[in-house]
Amino acid sequence: MKRLLPLALLLAAWLQPAGAALFEDEEARRAILEIRQRLDNQRAPTESQAREVKTLTEDNQQLRRALLDLQAQIETLRSEQSQLRGDRDLTIRELSETQRRIKDLAQSIDERLRPLEPITVTLDGVEFQAQPAEKREYDGALARFRAGEFTPAAASLADFIRRYPQSGYVPSSLFWLGNAQYATRDYKEAIQNFRTLSTAAPNFARLPDAWLSMANCQLELKDVKAGRKTLEDLVKKYPQTEAGDAARERLSRLK
Repeated sequence: MKRLLPLALLLAAWLQPAGAALFEDEEARRAILEIRQRLDNQRAPTESQAREVKTLTEDNQQLRRALLDLQAQIETLRSEQSQLRGDRDLTIRELSETQRRIKDLAQSIDERLRPLEPITVTLDGVEFQAQPAEKREYDGALARFRAGEFTPAAASLADFIRRYPQSGYVPSSLFWLGNAQYATRDYKEAIQNFRTLSTAAPNFARLPDAWLSMANCQLELKDVKAGRKTLEDLVKKYPQTEAGDAARERLSRLK
């Protein structure tokens, strides 16, 4: 009995470290498992964050590519807009230049046609339409008469009447032609033109003066009878005119 007790004590002493070691291994294993669990728990969010970062990075890269594409499109649009603006400005300049040319052409045509367009003339109380050329030629002939160039004036007036027989200037041309011929002592031709005037324009404003000049031509030709008759008709038809007063005075000297 006494021999068994030390043996038991010896066995207990030997088993005690083994149990302690076994206990320590279990504790270490649990600690390791806990640490691993904590690491796993920590690793899971980290991996999730890494995936999110990767996703965000990829999204960022895609967004950057999209922004670069958009910037390229914007630059292209700007270039096209600039080109369109340049084309528009060019078109506006060309249109403005075309309008200016049309205006200049219209003005040039108008200036060329203006000398050919009829003009309104008022002469000796009568208004009529005449070509610019008629007016120039009539005014030129009358200017010669007023300058005392009676022979050239008579030739110009006679030529005018031949060229423009329907002109509104004809009555006045006949009147001044007769007076120019009277001044050059071409009395017969003057009388003929005064008579033509009386027939063609019986309401001509200067007809009383034409009759007085015709009477003077007849008297210069010593045709007193015809002269007296013309003066008497003048006094009778135009008594309130200066030509009528002159005719009465002339008649008083013929008696």
